[in-house]
Amino acid sequence: MIWTILGIFAGGMALNLTPCVYPLIPITVSYFGGQASKTDQGHGKLVAHGLCYLLGLAVTNSVLGVAAALTGGLMGSILQNPFVLIAIAVVLISFAASLFGLWELRLPSAVTQAAVKSYSGYFGTLFMGLTLGVVAAPCIGPFILGLLTWVASMGSPWLGFVVFFTLSLGLGLPLFFLAVFSGQLQKFPRSGGWMLWVRKVMGWVLVGMAVHFLRPILPESGAVLLMSAVVLAAGVHLGWLDKNTASFRLFSWLKTGAGVACFVLATFLVMSWAMRGPGVSWKTYSEETLREAQNQNKPVIIDFYATWCTPCRELEEVTFHDAEVVKQAEKDFIMVKVDVTQGGNPFHERLLQEYGIKGVPTIVFLDPSGKEKQELRLVDYLPPDIFIGRMADLKKSSS
Repeated sequence: MIWTILGIFAGGMALNLTPCVYPLIPITVSYFGGQASKTDQGHGKLVAHGLCYLLGLAVTNSVLGVAAALTGGLMGSILQNPFVLIAIAVVLISFAASLFGLWELRLPSAVTQAAVKSYSGYFGTLFMGLTLGVVAAPCIGPFILGLLTWVASMGSPWLGFVVFFTLSLGLGLPLFFLAVFSGQLQKFPRSGGWMLWVRKVMGWVLVGMAVHFLRPILPESGAVLLMSAVVLAAGVHLGWLDKNTASFRLFSWLKTGAGVACFVLATFLVMSWAMRGPGVSWKTYSEETLREAQNQNKPVIIDFYATWCTPCRELEEVTFHDAEVVKQAEKDFIMVKVDVTQGGNPFHERLLQEYGIKGVPTIVFLDPSGKEKQELRLVDYLPPDIFIGRMADLKKSSS
């Protein structure tokens, strides 16, 4: 999640280089410079205006993120339906097509004109931040909508706030610093094809998100190969097929670097999957399985899992394929998986109620007598080395 947040912050900064936002940079800087010239407080006043601008931008996006996350319960249930997942993927790809220039997202002119209207004082600065998303909607709208869909599927209001607050910082921080140091700025890089190239980068991000939503209905090999193909296609397109140019020489190196990086990433995805060792051997939950554990005097680990749950898949693909975890599980534990991907199963509903499961993933640790060790319960992804520590704690308490 840390890397995801950093990626979202970088994505927010990259949105400043799209054709819709970039022209706002000199306008914003000149506005802030005008505000500072009206007072004798210099940079202090300018910093205050910059913070108001960031606050307005953060409020707009963070409210959107929290609102989307509050639908998490609904999203969690409807994401069990393959047709819904396909529909979401189609929507994301259609947004990507907008960023590729195949169609244009446009807002009513009255809304755009109201958003760009100039107001004075701190309220004017706050209003500019609040309405930046409206003015830049043709470029950042598809990316924001795609991110909203992902946040809604996670179902955490706190995560929704963090994701969109981080995006707001990435989008607003460059404008903030440019405004504060507007007096030292001589000129901006000329606009041109490089901004269209950045917009296409965002389009490929949305295509990757569409593949992410399709993963639960694809076999694991198919999901890995499809994602690798998307990354490779993005690299070929952005690195060599795209004909956009720029007046600065670094742009050609940037394009080539993006293509090579995508090729390396696609290779890594395929090789890491192909070279992965065997995973944990799971048993289906039953009273017979628990009695078997008691007879063998072995503790039990129960994994409540769903294919539409991202941390669940991360646990399965990373932690439960770690060689040491697999070795310990086979030797000293009875491993049980309860797959609640499809809702409405009375038996699963009873288990969820019996064990007090509020969501997935949830890992329950039972001693050989069948009593749960509540202090070991896990409700999120845990890397292999820390998970092995929990297995050791369960063994120690069981003995």
